[in-house]
Amino acid sequence: MSYPDSENATVLLIATIILSFVVASSLNVYPLSPSMATLRPMVMMMVLTFWLLFQPRYVGVFTAFTIGLIADLLMDTHLGQQAFAAVIVALLIKITSIYVRQLNTLSAWLIASFGLVVFQLILWILQMFIQNVFIAQSALSLLMSILSWPLVLFTLRKFVR
Repeated sequence: MSYPDSENATVLLIATIILSFVVASSLNVYPLSPSMATLRPMVMMMVLTFWLLFQPRYVGVFTAFTIGLIADLLMDTHLGQQAFAAVIVALLIKITSIYVRQLNTLSAWLIASFGLVVFQLILWILQMFIQNVFIAQSALSLLMSILSWPLVLFTLRKFVR
């Protein structure tokens, strides 16, 4: 038996997920001064992490790959670097969430922090091997992402059923 309200809720949730990624992508490319750009959090990864934790039915590895490719195109990195890192993070978050019984704010923040650190480490490793560069200023972006992830959590949590 189908419930019409549940179909509308599903469509609304998927629209919210898509809209959150559109807003995150615009925040990722919003022009900032060079000194402020180093402090820009990884908003797309933060939003992806949120949806991987709280809506794993609708956001998975394929979505992470797609968002990673979009981030590669928007951030002008080598095609596939952020996509690869996003897929690895998505797999780690999916595996980690299996073992977490109660997903409260603290455990979500710890899992998200772990995912963001792994994402940045993978990007650093790939950039070292492919481009022979190391961008240490990315650590500031990582720190800002970890500190501001609860803001993403509290903003998007009201859209989770």
